Amino acid sequence: MALRIEDYALIGDTETAALVGRDGSVDWLCWPRFDSGACFAALLGTPDHGRWRIAPTAPEPRVHRAYRDGTLILETRFETPEGAVTLADWMPVRQGAPHLVRRVTGQRGRVAMQMELTLRFDYGRDVPWVTQLPDGAEGICAIAGPDMAVLRSPVPVEGKDLRTIAAFEVEEGQSLTFTLAYGPSHLPVPPPLDADAAAAETEEAWRSWAGQVEEAGPWTEAVRRSAVTLKALTYRPTGGIVAAPTTSLPEWPGSERNWDYRYCWLRDATFTLLALLRTGHVEDARAWRDWLLRTTMGSPSQVQIMYGLAGERRLSEWEVDWLPGFEGSKPVRIGNGAHRQLQLDIYGELMDALHQAHRRGLTITPAAWDLQRALMDHLETVWQEPDEGLWEPRDRRRCFTHSKVMAWAALDRAVRGIEAFGLEGPLDRWRALRKAIHAEICEKGYDADRGSFVRSYGSREVDASLLLLPTVGFLPPEDPRIRGTIAAVEQDLLVDGLVRRYRTEHVSDGLSGREGAFLACSFWLVDAYALTGRRAEAAALFERLLALRNDVGLLSEEYDPQAGRMLGNFPQAFSHVALVNAGYTLAATQSESRRLRTGTPAGPDPEAGRSAQ
Repeated sequence: MALRIEDYALIGDTETAALVGRDGSVDWLCWPRFDSGACFAALLGTPDHGRWRIAPTAPEPRVHRAYRDGTLILETRFETPEGAVTLADWMPVRQGAPHLVRRVTGQRGRVAMQMELTLRFDYGRDVPWVTQLPDGAEGICAIAGPDMAVLRSPVPVEGKDLRTIAAFEVEEGQSLTFTLAYGPSHLPVPPPLDADAAAAETEEAWRSWAGQVEEAGPWTEAVRRSAVTLKALTYRPTGGIVAAPTTSLPEWPGSERNWDYRYCWLRDATFTLLALLRTGHVEDARAWRDWLLRTTMGSPSQVQIMYGLAGERRLSEWEVDWLPGFEGSKPVRIGNGAHRQLQLDIYGELMDALHQAHRRGLTITPAAWDLQRALMDHLETVWQEPDEGLWEPRDRRRCFTHSKVMAWAALDRAVRGIEAFGLEGPLDRWRALRKAIHAEICEKGYDADRGSFVRSYGSREVDASLLLLPTVGFLPPEDPRIRGTIAAVEQDLLVDGLVRRYRTEHVSDGLSGREGAFLACSFWLVDAYALTGRRAEAAALFERLLALRNDVGLLSEEYDPQAGRMLGNFPQAFSHVALVNAGYTLAATQSESRRLRTGTPAGPDPEAGRSAQ
């Protein structure tokens, strides 16, 4: 049977990543970058579209897997009637050619194993030309056009039906290490890897980083695992962070709601920055801040909602017609046409992220403030326009309430930059515009009959982005309009206690089919409960969401409560960022509740800068 999304685990080297199934098969890997063509694409097709499987020959072995504590080194234990083996998978810290290492270690008895390597470059299309290694070692060199992959094997291999296979046995105490390296085909074959040294260095690097994650009360371990996942989705050379390492995993099986998420979204800017700062990783936050500044430099009218890993702007969308898609979900898309959309919320996200960075000691250069002033000048001319909004519908533009709120937030952070840091700018004009936008939203984005803010001007529908209004400081949490909005979201968007983005059956978004509950939005409800004093409900929902993670602590974009399965691209940075922030919010409210009970003096509020003034 085909694996479900939750049956996969992530390994990576902070430049790319691979998905490893419970069956020992690497079914997705793009080399050399997250957004490169996949050499293993079985995730979106069949084994013939590329995979690398190492597993016992015995049918249906018992499987248990876990990451080594604080690392991204995956260990899968297979139990068979004859014995047990552990398969360790990791991608070493890159120093030259990228590698994927797979080590089989006998734990008990003697276990018959099989290895099958099917390389297919360019998303499962290109069959490579395979030759023996030129240095006489056991393994192969596979080349197709610009791409080269090199397998080094501790056991004899042979070719069969355009695959490379091996059969071998492992006994207790024995270890066998397979390595696969990638390189451009015009360069020499990558030299052998010292796997033991690479393992030690990789383990130390991950544990050192994870060990710096700040405590989050009873949720520290969950927060730490999500922080490690977020780090794994970082593109180390530039500081950019991909939304997910995959493309076209469906928001609903068999539907057309399939998107390429191997890019960096500005909508994630503030949440990601706060998550990194809250975990204590200031340098990672600085790298993300710097990526934001570099990427958005240029004409303010040309700022996009999303970019490539190094800030690339042309992300043309096309369809891979030779891949059948995950569970038949077509089309399989490469690139993302949404990069051409107008989403006014990105100005608020960008300004808020830079403001939060400045508040926490990441100072703003004069050039960076000049860029922000230019962005505000442009926003003054476009904030009243309808846009596609946070959720990127593909039908028509509207005046989304959340977009207008984030335009207000952009002006609010610009004003605070002048007030708090002595920066120069048209303070009176920006204050007046901030006030005008706030008034318009309260008039046109609020439905007095429902007692709730609404999805867009003139609509009676709500969407989950409205949960962010108190978080960004538009109104205080105790305001009855905020409480009414939370109640409306609970009434309209909860499915088995989880939050949908909006009701697809009532809202036109230019797409057919359904979608699951959106996990980041469910964490936003945790935040909303905590901010409005509903601490017990916040903690209960947070625990419910933690229980949805797979066996190695990963979350996708969405979840189907009825079928009990994950949906959407995986693992999803937005979900893990929201988990981290909600975990720290809960820990802070728990500490505040304890302080009030004991009469302990209050400390500084780390989020005071996001509340309304």
